[in-house]
Amino acid sequence: MITRIVQLEFEAERIQEFLSFFDTINELVNSFPGCHGMKLYQDINKPTLIMTYSHWEDESDLENYRKSEAFQGIWSTIKPWFCAKPQAWSLNAYFDGFSLKKITELESSKTK
Repeated sequence: MITRIVQLEFEAERIQEFLSFFDTINELVNSFPGCHGMKLYQDINKPTLIMTYSHWEDESDLENYRKSEAFQGIWSTIKPWFCAKPQAWSLNAYFDGFSLKKITELESSKTK
C-alpha cells in the first residue's frame, strides 16, 4: 500500500470554486479501483493551500488513475486555477500509529 500526498495552491478567488467542484468528484476518485480512501485537507492559516491524501493498493493502481479519463477531466478543470506548481509525493509508511491506535482502542473496548 502506498500513500499519495499532493499539494495544490489555488488563486484566492478560485478556492471556493475548487471546493464546490471537489464535492462533485470526490466519490469518483475515492471509489476508483485500487484506491483505499482519500482525504482533502485545507491549511488553517493559508486556505488557498490544499492537500489530497490518498491510499493506493500499489503504484500501478495510482498510475492507472493518473492515466484515466476521470483524472484527465479533473486535472484539466482545476489546473488553470493554480497559483503555484503542484507538488506530489508517493510514500511507503514506516510507522502507522493511526492503525496501532485503532487496534488498541478495539482491544480496550472488548475488555470493558
